[in-house]
Amino acid sequence: MILQINSDRMRVIKDPNRRLDGGESIDLHKILNILGYSELYPPQELALSKGVAEGKNLLIVTPTASGKTLTAMIAAIPVLQRGLKVIYLTPLRALTSEKYRDFKLFEKHSLVGKPVKVKIASGDYNSPGSGLSDADIIIATNEKMESLLRRRIGWLPNVGLFITDEFHLLSDPERGPTLEMLLTKIRKRYSSAQILALSATVANSSELAEWLNCDLVMSTWRPTKLVEGIFEDGKVSMNDGSRFTVKVSAKTSAAIDVGLDCVAKGGQSLIFAETRKRSVSLAVSAADSVHQMLSQKDVVMAAEASSKLLKKGDDTDLTKTLVKLVSKGVAFHHAGLSRECREVVETAYTKGIVKLIVATPTLASGVNLPARRVILSSVMRYDLEQGGYAPIGIMEYKQLCGRAGRPQYDEKGEGIIVANDNVVGQDLYDYYINGTPEPIKSNLMNGRSLRSHVLSTVAEVPGIRRSEIHELFANTLCAFYHGESLLLSKVDETLYYLKEQELIKSKNDRYITTSFGKTISLLYMDPFTGVQFRNFIGMIKREGSASQSTHELAYLQAITSCADFFPKLHLRKKDLETILDLLSKNEKRLVIPLDEFACNRSLLALYNWIDEESIRQISVDLGVEPGDLHRIVEAGERLASCFYEIAKLSKREDLLVEVDMLRKRIKYGAKPELLSVLRLTGIGRVRARSLFDAGVASVKDLIEVDEQHIARIPKIGTAMARKLKKETTKLM
Repeated sequence: MILQINSDRMRVIKDPNRRLDGGESIDLHKILNILGYSELYPPQELALSKGVAEGKNLLIVTPTASGKTLTAMIAAIPVLQRGLKVIYLTPLRALTSEKYRDFKLFEKHSLVGKPVKVKIASGDYNSPGSGLSDADIIIATNEKMESLLRRRIGWLPNVGLFITDEFHLLSDPERGPTLEMLLTKIRKRYSSAQILALSATVANSSELAEWLNCDLVMSTWRPTKLVEGIFEDGKVSMNDGSRFTVKVSAKTSAAIDVGLDCVAKGGQSLIFAETRKRSVSLAVSAADSVHQMLSQKDVVMAAEASSKLLKKGDDTDLTKTLVKLVSKGVAFHHAGLSRECREVVETAYTKGIVKLIVATPTLASGVNLPARRVILSSVMRYDLEQGGYAPIGIMEYKQLCGRAGRPQYDEKGEGIIVANDNVVGQDLYDYYINGTPEPIKSNLMNGRSLRSHVLSTVAEVPGIRRSEIHELFANTLCAFYHGESLLLSKVDETLYYLKEQELIKSKNDRYITTSFGKTISLLYMDPFTGVQFRNFIGMIKREGSASQSTHELAYLQAITSCADFFPKLHLRKKDLETILDLLSKNEKRLVIPLDEFACNRSLLALYNWIDEESIRQISVDLGVEPGDLHRIVEAGERLASCFYEIAKLSKREDLLVEVDMLRKRIKYGAKPELLSVLRLTGIGRVRARSLFDAGVASVKDLIEVDEQHIARIPKIGTAMARKLKKETTKLM
């Protein structure tokens, strides 16, 4: 039952005796009307009663779609009224973009009584934060915020509210330690600021609220009821006691049968598959059946979305398959797709054009795409650490099925697990549906996390005492659960390593970073990677004969093999001949001897990319999907920039030109001769190659050649020629 806001309640909130710190009151009627609501949800009422609009620290644990974002917006208003900043933290760039769109409402509508500027901060780790100084609301990734803390940006004391979304990812092995240290530092350095932690699933919420020193707002209320069940032998058994039969087809899988049943009843289905390959095959098998269910209007809209996807996407077979599926009202969604493709699919699904989507679990935490029915085709996932398939945890299951139910369209959402021959349906029911999610735990006490965060702590506070370092880490979640002594002994071991590797130095029990250590910290690198790069640079001989000159392959090997590089794609059997041939050709020009075991497929992808091989050809030759190639290029460019900074710090001026050239080649995917024109607006590697082949190889050439000649060059045209002439004129 939704709790109505009546006039009496509004008068209580706006009572002059209960004015907020800024002397202003919150006009909830206005906010709700602007956002399209007529009433507050019970969890939002509960948060208000707990002081969310009065500066109280809160951990809010409520289901997906229960209004946590609106609660955060309400909390932000009095803070903004006092002239302070608000920072909204997310673990993923996709979520950052989503929340940025939500909070842009503060710019469009006068919710605060004065103009408000909203900015997004999810760029490079090593970019400064000065461009955010005039922002009132900053939407940032956790990693970007950590980078701002390391730089001790001057406006940070003016932040009055820190909101951290997807708080349960504190338990994530990769992202968790950053969030843990981030919250630890915020609590210590900016103790007057309000903290609002948001999550849909936190089993040990009381303990975490105690660690955060905040009150707990906990509710199971959802705008749409969630029912969960198991599909087995053609029948679905739900935990509300309902049962129904699903038509089973020999042509499709059980998961698709359950999904088609929902689409036939006018709903949308979201199927989670265990692998990318499986997500594609399931979507393909559903396409014809969904297409037959589409109305004429649906067919037209699906064709339009498919056409848009064709224009925005690349020419890989993966994208071509997706284009065909979208035209039939079906899609798949995984990290192998380009960002442009994912955005088109997400929009089409949100608008109801795509009726059935098959995704890998990355969608659950990255994008808000609810469905009437969420189906798990399997509870198994490939576990890199175990080197095989393992069942997912209960918390992950709860996060996945929490996507069930579209508040605007459905009275209830359905989460259904497909049982298979290996596990009895009742066992799945007892473990997942009736089970309690695993408690959130700290992953701070691993070598990589401690190296990075101990170094950053020293870098942020020059001259910090060992006792002060201990005090900071004693306030982490890790110390809260595991005790201080074990963690602090690990901290001391890390200090010893950092000192031994000349990243820090100490005197009278005070620590400061060396120039090398400070650089590594600001570059947001694992100190171990920084040491690897420094040692690698030390092995490169100074300029001399041609046989002593370095080669791009050596740099690429150093970059793609380091701990900071992701994704590392393992070599397949058919790649061995390619890599052996490549190593043989470059043997005399490599810095250190290499063999196939020191290389990976990401190295080959980068090597082919800077040699101007097309995305499609890289996909065909190496099986590297567009989304992965994008991440490989992004990581390669960042680490090449890091390599450059370490070379400069090492006074290896003889290496700077070639390393900088490699960075640019990775960025653009081009050979050296194209770099001159690639810096121009609107010129990518395809147009740059076309200009070069036509004899226009530099900005000087563009200035000297007339506009009509440029326009006749393939891939250029009149409009681009005009822009190029205008831009090059300014460069004269």
